[in-house]
Amino acid sequence: MVPHFPGANPRERGSIKRDDSTGTSTPPYPRSRTRPQGRQTVVAACCLVLSLSAGVLAAVPSAQADPPDPAAKKKQLDSQINQQKADLAEASDQLGKSVAAYNQAEVKYQAVQVRYAAAQGKLAAAKAADLVAASKLAGAELALRAAVADVETGERLIAEKRALAGRAVRSAYQQQNSLVGLSIALRGASPADIATGMQVQRNVFGIQGNAITDLNNAQAQLASKRVKVAAAEKAAADARAEAARTVQQVTELTKQVAADKAEAAAIAQVKLVAYKAAEKEKNTELAQYNSLLAERTRVQQILIARAKAEKAAAARRKAAAEKAERAKARKEGRPPRKIPDNSGDGRLSYPVSSYITSPYGMRFHPVLHYWKLHDGTDFRAPCGTPIRAAADGVVTDKYYNGGYGNRLFVSHGVMDGSSITTVYNHLSRYKAHVGERVSKGEIIGYAGTTGYSTGCHLHFMVYQDGNVVNPMKWL
Repeated sequence: MVPHFPGANPRERGSIKRDDSTGTSTPPYPRSRTRPQGRQTVVAACCLVLSLSAGVLAAVPSAQADPPDPAAKKKQLDSQINQQKADLAEASDQLGKSVAAYNQAEVKYQAVQVRYAAAQGKLAAAKAADLVAASKLAGAELALRAAVADVETGERLIAEKRALAGRAVRSAYQQQNSLVGLSIALRGASPADIATGMQVQRNVFGIQGNAITDLNNAQAQLASKRVKVAAAEKAAADARAEAARTVQQVTELTKQVAADKAEAAAIAQVKLVAYKAAEKEKNTELAQYNSLLAERTRVQQILIARAKAEKAAAARRKAAAEKAERAKARKEGRPPRKIPDNSGDGRLSYPVSSYITSPYGMRFHPVLHYWKLHDGTDFRAPCGTPIRAAADGVVTDKYYNGGYGNRLFVSHGVMDGSSITTVYNHLSRYKAHVGERVSKGEIIGYAGTTGYSTGCHLHFMVYQDGNVVNPMKWL
């Protein structure tokens, strides 16, 4: 006898909140007041969606025989973007928040590091400028001292020249009178003596003129030196001001560097905490996903065995029916009629009158960075929406699982040569019971958001011969 599925450990109900098998691209429907609010798409969605769009555009050939239809291309891009948005819903609420917090801290930390490096560069430049300013100041003060010494020397020289000129003027004044030549003549001096006396007089007058000229030159040089002193004093004042500015700049930048360093250290600590939280949530997400994989594998093993039993039973029933038909045909004297291979019309109907929000297929997990299977089709179904049997069948199992929530299994027997079982997940409550035969379109339960779910919806699965397949191939 093929076993029924055992229910999940009740303790798992409080530890797993969301179904990793879902990936709704539309906003989740409001949960009941007893459940926490579902998350919105994580901040990283924008970057991933934009990178996808860029990659798709880059893949379009640059030259084609017929240019692509813009409307068709836009529809294709919109479809792929919506698919990526659905993929991002694979990450749990807390994991998305933790990753977003870590990314924000990382961005802020990088910004502070850049500012810190810039401040360090400015500080180094300011210190170099301070050394240059100090050198300029030393040179200016040295030049000022030299200029002042030149002025003092010039002033002493002027005093000496002035004294020499004064003596020359006094001597000339004493000798410049009409009695000089007369006194020479009255003494009866010879013509040679007279000539000598006149030469002495001219020498005295020359000394007077030279003294005055030297005095004027010394005064002009002194004035020039005083101008240099004034320029040196201004240069020294400018150098002192520049040195003061560089000292102030160095002081301010030193404080800025210290503040930036402290902020970087604080943000690094925040980033570390966020990283640890993200890693913890990532490990939790991985554990939950592995739990779902284990559940899927367990169910497949049971359904594979059940499918073999159902197909064997169907083969026996068909053989018996064919035998009976042959006997009847002989009795009626006609050829035997063909016995169909399956029950029903070979197709499933939609379990809910709505639209698909997330299709079956492989997904790339935005945080864990690996491919995973979204093992069913998600339908929009607000909480309490009636869920109907996709075909005639028998309810074989119903139980709670931490990932899939409240599950209900309906075996439809052999259809088109395959054993078909449909599974309805995240139900809020059941209407059908195990062992009950249900008809196509009959209400078997109601939509909910139990298990690891982002919001009210129906996660519809189809098992063909015990293996999970795309439900749309049977709808």
